[in-house]
Amino acid sequence: MEDQVPEVPLVLVSNPYLEKKAAVIRQKPILWEGYERASLLSHEQVELIKAIDKQPTNVIQSAMNEKGDTYASLILYLLQNLSRPDTIQYVCLMTDDILSANDDNARYFHATSSQDPSFPFGPFFKVLESEDEFMALQASKVLTMLACSAPSPSHVKLDLLFTWITKKLANSVNDVVNLMVQELESLLRIQAYRLPIWNTKDAIKELIHRLYLNKSASTPQIQYQIIFCLWLLTFEKDIAANINQKYDVIPLLVEIAKSAVKEKVIRVSIATLRNLVEKAPSQNLAAMLVARLLPFTENLSSRKWSDADILEDIKYVKERLQEDFQSLTTFEQYASEVETGKLEWSPPHRSDVFWKENAHKLEEHNYQLLKALARLLSTSTSALVLSIAASDIGYYVKFATKAGKNVLQEIGAKQRIMELMTHDDQEVRYQALLAVQKYMYQAW
Repeated sequence: MEDQVPEVPLVLVSNPYLEKKAAVIRQKPILWEGYERASLLSHEQVELIKAIDKQPTNVIQSAMNEKGDTYASLILYLLQNLSRPDTIQYVCLMTDDILSANDDNARYFHATSSQDPSFPFGPFFKVLESEDEFMALQASKVLTMLACSAPSPSHVKLDLLFTWITKKLANSVNDVVNLMVQELESLLRIQAYRLPIWNTKDAIKELIHRLYLNKSASTPQIQYQIIFCLWLLTFEKDIAANINQKYDVIPLLVEIAKSAVKEKVIRVSIATLRNLVEKAPSQNLAAMLVARLLPFTENLSSRKWSDADILEDIKYVKERLQEDFQSLTTFEQYASEVETGKLEWSPPHRSDVFWKENAHKLEEHNYQLLKALARLLSTSTSALVLSIAASDIGYYVKFATKAGKNVLQEIGAKQRIMELMTHDDQEVRYQALLAVQKYMYQAW
């Protein structure tokens, strides 16, 4: 399945918040003749504006068919040379109307780059930095529409827009956040923008934070839209290989899909997991097994779905997990539990045989796994994880080399086990006590 992105118009969903503000601004008359009297605009420029000002779409479109290039240059001229906020608001709105009237109208704006290399984006970037909320939001919408229609997206520098969207994602106004997610959905359809957005400081962190805030089934639309962004991102191999390690998205997607009421939320979650399996299996399969995705896909494949694509994705993910499950040795499964920090009482944790055969493997690669286990002991707030990690250290000590025991002492794990003997949770205290006993017994 190559990069198949369904055809959806540029800025996807209407945004009532922005439209309500726009309706107020449309009512205000702009006195274009005043600009002419002040010699800021020529008579011809004013006549051109009045021909499309407050006109229905068909009138705007016929003016564009006749003088599209002239209108695009005029709009950029107005943004550069006029400064009254109400006028700038109105010019941004006018641009939105022109671009929305017909997708083809964007080409007139892109053609202006031959007059000035900063066109057509530069003047809108300037508006983006405005203190006026409507002006900035409207400019971000126009920039998104221009970015999505650019003839060669790989040459477009949009860092300012991506950073601005990231800042707004952290906004407390839900309507603003929704608009930002819609803009990202549009931008991420264009392959050339995926890595730049991924590399924008905090962009993905804020997006996933929004998903955490909307984990409940009561917000299916925004859930769907954010996961749709993740789905588009994971078509890139580099992103698919790193996104779970950085942001722990696999357990989150599984949890959301399990509690989702709307089929489309399950569909887009499974499609994203499929991308992760397909583009970067070695980085993602173990984490999926730890997140218990296999039994969940088995459950999903027996349900009735209205969309055939979802079944194909479920089947694909299930089969890949089954193959992997067969080939995963118990130690690999154990290691992926420690690496992801999701310990549960799976059989290896309670098996003398397992530890006798595998204790030395915790010492490979400069004690990498042993250090990861010790880190869980000192950073985890989960009683379950602390109990299991303490138990594991006890088993490890039983079969460890002398050097391994010294490492435990150096990284403070022995000290930490002692501290856990007074933990609030009874099971943690009990496992810490057993581990200390094994420690003493070995030393003795």
